[in-house]
Amino acid sequence: MAAMLDIYSPSGKEEDLCGYLQGWLKRRGLPVVRQEVDEERGNLVVALGGEEAELALIGHLDTVSAHELEDFGYSQEGDRVWGLGSADMKGGCAAMIEAVVSLWEQGVRELPLTLALVVGEEEAGDGAEALVGEYRFPWAVVGEPTRLEPCLHNYGYMELKLVTRGERRHASLAGGGRKAVEDMLRLLLTLTAHLQNRRPEVIYNIRDLFSSGGGFVVPEECEAWLDLHLPPNSPAGEVAVEIEELVAAEKNSDDGLNLRLDFETVQAGYELPPRGPVVEALQKAVSQMGRPWLPGAFRSHSDANQLWAAGVKPIILGPGSLEAAHRPQEWVSFSQVATASELYYRLALALSQGQAS
Repeated sequence: MAAMLDIYSPSGKEEDLCGYLQGWLKRRGLPVVRQEVDEERGNLVVALGGEEAELALIGHLDTVSAHELEDFGYSQEGDRVWGLGSADMKGGCAAMIEAVVSLWEQGVRELPLTLALVVGEEEAGDGAEALVGEYRFPWAVVGEPTRLEPCLHNYGYMELKLVTRGERRHASLAGGGRKAVEDMLRLLLTLTAHLQNRRPEVIYNIRDLFSSGGGFVVPEECEAWLDLHLPPNSPAGEVAVEIEELVAAEKNSDDGLNLRLDFETVQAGYELPPRGPVVEALQKAVSQMGRPWLPGAFRSHSDANQLWAAGVKPIILGPGSLEAAHRPQEWVSFSQVATASELYYRLALALSQGQAS
């Protein structure tokens, strides 16, 4: 895991890490292939059961950007392993790799199992999209950080883009006329107040807010991006319609705003029932390790949303926590990574023995 953390791999620039891991897996004899996602990037796939498997272990190799971090690489203090992507989710990837390599080195070669290390999760999800376009598996375990709590439910996700337009002019003449930035602030206050009052279960985040700028001027355009996370049973369609109606009301008011709303991403949440062959095999593995079975909901979007849309039943289970992810001092518990690896190992072994067939 140390080498993985020392290789910078933000979305769109994962190839150095992919090249390292492809060589590492090949040297251990595993049948790893690179699945092209675009001309520069690709997923790594170890399909032990061919193109069709009962279960895929899926981890994403990309991270958020380091921005202005002076040091994003590996360090360790006691049980804590620090580094960009340690929790989200190179720790989970390392655990999955270790589980599959351990089975392979013990001679367990024919498994209805695929290990997929994908790219692009933090941005467009193009790695997961390519994976389900070529490989078949009815079940998946996605190694996002859940503190090793199995998540059978996943939040839905919406990504909104708002644009307001005004009149560009000299900054000293800002006293009158349409101001794009002020209009955006008014719109955001109205929208967030609506969500707080009418949809308190929705988690919203104003991710980006910027104007066209250009010096000592009143900007003619302002743009905002919002993330909305919705509980699995939340009526996403109703929320979207409410936002559209709110925006339309602002446009059609006496002081109507010049604005545009785009839903850039809409991904449904889901709720898996606590049954089925893979759920039962995982529950058995958890019990064998003396851990409580406390299934819950994953509060963020992930590749699991795309897998669900493609007809796959994803369970989210991995080391680390969302609270530790995407932070300047991101970290994961090494003992949790080791425990995750054992859980994945036991689950895969159950499949090889026909316990989840």
